[in-house]
Amino acid sequence: MRIPNFALGAAGLATFLALGEAVPRLGLVDADYFSPPSRIAGALREELGDAAFWSALGDTLTGWVIGLGIASGAAVLCGLLITVVPFLRQVTASTIEFLRPIPSVALIPLAVLLYGSELRSVLLLVVYASFWQVLIQVLYGVQDVDPVADETARSYGLGTWARIRHVTWPTALPYVMTGIRLAAAVALVLAITAELVIGAPGLGSLIAVAQASQAVPDMYALITVTGALGLLINLGARAVERRALAWHQSVRGETVL
Repeated sequence: MRIPNFALGAAGLATFLALGEAVPRLGLVDADYFSPPSRIAGALREELGDAAFWSALGDTLTGWVIGLGIASGAAVLCGLLITVVPFLRQVTASTIEFLRPIPSVALIPLAVLLYGSELRSVLLLVVYASFWQVLIQVLYGVQDVDPVADETARSYGLGTWARIRHVTWPTALPYVMTGIRLAAAVALVLAITAELVIGAPGLGSLIAVAQASQAVPDMYALITVTGALGLLINLGARAVERRALAWHQSVRGETVL
């Protein structure tokens, strides 16, 4: 009998929580630095009843949504423009390869100098990190366009933008959705990192405060929230991806299976 995936996942989570509870209780690690899940759950209940927690969650989601939206829109437009004009692809290739590997955290000093601990500092890091995730996928997606289909569209007299709409975009869309899904996770990581390091309002700032005040269970509770938030974002991005690509053979095959 085949065991459902959700049952296996639940069993794995239960085992992890049991080990997390047993290790500090048995004295294998100091409970003051590695709180058992039961204590973390209690701290989490207190956080959920605190208005400051919800305000911080809203600040984190605000930076995430705005940054991801700006990065995705700019990356799609730039990617299509670069591929439509071959000269631009040649001119920007070396620049893209130079800028893309630069870690976003390396821009933290610049963000602090420019905007201090404001939301704009978070957006600078989030947009920079997320932009490349989407742009590279757009470039790969356009390269995957069937040249026969493109030439057929040309022979029927379709202009540049008509070919983008009817040939290029449907081919590139699966790549674009993959890039946005990856960028969504990266955007959350950078938003929390910026809040943690710079001190911008959000969950990262609350984690830093809890760590500085030795409120270890609260710190782990907030970290748990960020993990759950990342999981929800990933599930949501996959749901949007499946809906947007319902016509695509990969999604149809997944649905059938």
